[in-house]
Amino acid sequence: MSPTDRTRVRRVASNAHYDSATLHAIVDDAYLCHIAFSDSKGAHCIPTACWREGDYLYIHGSNGSRMVKHLLENDCCVTITHVDGLVLARSAFNHSMNYRSAMIYGRFDAVQGNAARNAMVAFMEKLAPGRQVEIRPGSDKEYAATTVLRIPLAEAACKLRSGGVEDDQEDLSWPVWAGVLPWTRAALPPQPDAACKMPAPPYVLAWSKCSSAT
Repeated sequence: MSPTDRTRVRRVASNAHYDSATLHAIVDDAYLCHIAFSDSKGAHCIPTACWREGDYLYIHGSNGSRMVKHLLENDCCVTITHVDGLVLARSAFNHSMNYRSAMIYGRFDAVQGNAARNAMVAFMEKLAPGRQVEIRPGSDKEYAATTVLRIPLAEAACKLRSGGVEDDQEDLSWPVWAGVLPWTRAALPPQPDAACKMPAPPYVLAWSKCSSAT
């Protein structure tokens, strides 16, 4: 992707990335995005579940949602951020964070018919691969009350920071600990519903293994 006037990173431009591979990796590692838009009531930034298929980011919502109605008629900005660590420097103003972030600009369009149903299946597969075939399928009424939207990933920018402390030379002798406090998400043990008598399926057992390894 080539940067546009909206996506060109000007502050610490060396941290900018515009390639699809980096963008896709950031989106795929997210369960939530934040959607910023402005209407007659002011500015809003709303968190919502998201997933990717190909070169599109998908969301879903109620047909009556103010946000859904607005997004189908106006441009917006979608952001995703992952914090990977706190960078503790010797100087107050040289502290930083290691992170991966993406900003996506454009307009959502509605996904119709079977394509919408297939997109919701893809969403479930992202959350818990293999669960879709086990659960009660959505009804026609439920699908009719839900709008699936997608936005192209064509106008986007990523900004990443990794590595250690970047102190000024004159601060290197300051007597304080300096370094990185790494940060990551951790899978915790599954919590079965009190009324559930079913054995844990493979994707839950896999989650358990992830939690025991943390």
